[in-house]
Amino acid sequence: MNDRAAAGGAAAYLRVTRPFTLLPPLLGVVSGAITAWGSDANPQRLAGLDPQLTVSIVLTVALGSLCAGILNAASNVINQYYDIENDRLNKPHRPLVTGVIPMRSGFLYALVLYALAVIPTWWVVVFPYEGLTARLFSPLETHECFFIYLAGMLFTFVYSAPFAGRTKAHTYLANLTIAVPRGCLLKVAGWSMVASVLRFEPWFIGIVFFLFLLGAASTKDFSDMKGDEVAGCTTLPIRFGVVRAARIISPFFVVPWLLIPVGAWMSDPFAPGQTILTGNPWLLTTLGIVLVVWGTYTVSLILKDPQALAESENHPSWTHMYLMMMAAQVGFAVAYLVP
Repeated sequence: MNDRAAAGGAAAYLRVTRPFTLLPPLLGVVSGAITAWGSDANPQRLAGLDPQLTVSIVLTVALGSLCAGILNAASNVINQYYDIENDRLNKPHRPLVTGVIPMRSGFLYALVLYALAVIPTWWVVVFPYEGLTARLFSPLETHECFFIYLAGMLFTFVYSAPFAGRTKAHTYLANLTIAVPRGCLLKVAGWSMVASVLRFEPWFIGIVFFLFLLGAASTKDFSDMKGDEVAGCTTLPIRFGVVRAARIISPFFVVPWLLIPVGAWMSDPFAPGQTILTGNPWLLTTLGIVLVVWGTYTVSLILKDPQALAESENHPSWTHMYLMMMAAQVGFAVAYLVP
């Protein structure tokens, strides 16, 4: 009986992290790292060396990716902690609502996950620093990845916690505080594991994903309207109604992807003589076109029956949003690996 109860408790602690949501950020970080390795910003290439995929780089990216997954898990837990009133109506089966995980334990669990996610990234430092000691004492400015993860952690509190602002309750700030860390900073964090982020290219890529999530993230708000309204969260569908909110978010499924072919061919204003995106321009253009077509199809599903967004917890547009994100991550990685 005790063993069964312990197993059930362990399963609840896993379930509260919402493990099915951990793959996109992990994939995003890996994609960002591969993109940096194949770019003109690769520090090996800048040093006049042929890029080599060393054991050190692989281990660094593996560590950073693991930390990205844990950080996302921590943000899921802390969001459920502060969303307890919403979830009593919207997600009554969740462990914090049912009491399987006590509230205090859930909060402490989130803090432990945050520590496990952020502290190890201090050792995520790019070439030429090798070894734990060299990275531990490398100059402050080389710890770009650590500060990006720290910023990502702070954004999760700003989004969820009342003492930090709880932007989730505000129509426009809610999506902004989702899109910055999960869209822009996620890609830049992956890049920082291989190359410096002090150039335009990683931020341009981050802006593409930021703009996508700025609108697409609202797809989850439609089915949560009842609980969000009770908890005082004025989301887009609550403020503007289901039909108008669906129209507002639709362009964000299409327009951001148009920036990919633009970046593939446009000169970098901060680095004369090279394009903004230094991957394979033809593959990047193809990726952008495919995502525009896919986004247009997703918009057709949304606008065909906007009310269905509010009636289904797993509307097809939510699935397409995740799949588009992952396809874009894979597409960028391939475009930067193929000469």
